[in-house]
Amino acid sequence: MSETYTHAEIVSWLEANLPRWQYQDGHLSRVYVTGNWQLTLMLANAIAFLAEAAWHHPDLLLSYPRLTVRLQTHDVGGITAKDFELARRIEEAATWLPAEGQALPGTPNRWIK
Repeated sequence: MSETYTHAEIVSWLEANLPRWQYQDGHLSRVYVTGNWQLTLMLANAIAFLAEAAWHHPDLLLSYPRLTVRLQTHDVGGITAKDFELARRIEEAATWLPAEGQALPGTPNRWIK
């Protein structure tokens, strides 16, 4: 069985590591504003790929301009290291863009917020 974290531990960890994520209703959550349906679907698929590889599956709420991710270790009914790790990997994948001046130019289009 996985160790669950307290409310204070969760909030402290998020503030230090993933400040755009929140702890609400027993879940780690993050809203990604995409601005369009294509980016919403692309991001949902990227998250699904990561989740399946990790064998830890978030709840996803898709709408035209945004994607909401909610994580909880369901079998223990709380937040565990699994949730923190998957949230970190999702954030990294969702917000990554090449550094300026590197071989990959990066998209000129609006990107995920």
